[in-house]
Amino acid sequence: MRFGVHLPNFGPLSDPAALVAVAREAEAAGWDGLFVWDHIAWDNGRVPMADPWIALAAIAASTTRIRLGALITPLARRRPWKVARETVTLDQLSAGRLVLGAGLGWRAGLEFAPFGEATGDRVRAERLDESLAIVDGLWTGEPFSFAGTHYRVDDAQFLPRPVQSPRIPIWIAGLLPHRRPFVRAARWDGAFPERRAGGTPTPAEVAALGSFIAVQRASAAPAGGQVPRLDPFDIVVGGVSVPGRPLAGHDAYAAAGLTWWLERIDPGADLSVPATLTRVCAGPPRPVA
Repeated sequence: MRFGVHLPNFGPLSDPAALVAVAREAEAAGWDGLFVWDHIAWDNGRVPMADPWIALAAIAASTTRIRLGALITPLARRRPWKVARETVTLDQLSAGRLVLGAGLGWRAGLEFAPFGEATGDRVRAERLDESLAIVDGLWTGEPFSFAGTHYRVDDAQFLPRPVQSPRIPIWIAGLLPHRRPFVRAARWDGAFPERRAGGTPTPAEVAALGSFIAVQRASAAPAGGQVPRLDPFDIVVGGVSVPGRPLAGHDAYAAAGLTWWLERIDPGADLSVPATLTRVCAGPPRPVA
């Protein structure tokens, strides 16, 4: 199991220099990854925010080992060809350390409607699936065409390819107990489950999700039709551990198939830079060897 930090890039952490400082300390303290949120508004726009992708570029240039990415990016409010360019550049800059986290997005009334974007779940899901297929196709570096309900690509070729092969890992987020997001996740490389009722998924929920995804992956062809799925499949959960202590339930989570624990820096807690650095510097909740 690997351990990462998952923090919102707004409020006191909207300062890109602060995010870089946190990332450097996370790497020095032995964390395996650092992931930021991808929102464009919070609390009706009254909270300062940093753009996640520009912040990630600064983090990539300031670290050498940790995995990084945005969890999660609502691709329905992005142009997939632009995302393909941005992610390959970031993968190059980080020497192959990027993860693309994607999902439907939430709070559509705040982050979609004010900007004239479609708010319906079905339309956003269609755009998400089409965007994933386009990003995956453009990453190949080969001539690529696509004709969907919402997007069209005519014989485009993007170079360079990502550093990672066969592709940058794609993790799909979804809310338990819903199954549809994880049918989608099974076609890609990882799942980031959260609970609609809040809290951290339990080892039993992780095990059940892993079994469900295994069945889906055995019966469904890879999405995109060009690039194979990555193996092993990642299951990622976020939660809060006790600083300086091993993760409670570590063995049960490991047995359930969890591959990443993300330490959640919650916006409802102290988001000050000193408090965040104190938690990060305490290190990941690895079990004692």
